[in-house]
Amino acid sequence: MNIEIHQRDATTVIAIIGSVDGLTAPALLAEFHACVTAGSVRLVADLRGVDYTSSAGLRALLATMKETRVQGGDLRLSNVTPHVLKVLELSGFTSIMKLYDDIDAAVASYAV
Repeated sequence: MNIEIHQRDATTVIAIIGSVDGLTAPALLAEFHACVTAGSVRLVADLRGVDYTSSAGLRALLATMKETRVQGGDLRLSNVTPHVLKVLELSGFTSIMKLYDDIDAAVASYAV
């Protein structure tokens, strides 16, 4: 798994490439936590490069969403691949997380 982080206005975009599983989820969670600790609470996870996520990946997303919301921010998802979307739907995550078709829409959603 590779992680690329960049700023879009006041939003931090975290692009994730590869599989998120029990081996890689701790590194992803650490990156998310580092962003929040640095004061970035408006996060967008770009999932276009994610081909697989396990429950460990779902836990990382949930923990980060909770951490950002406590501080007045949020974690929003963009470019969710069909396979990952199915996992999110089956686990009920689509009812608690905000999903967007692309990064631009996810970043713009914070302006509302």
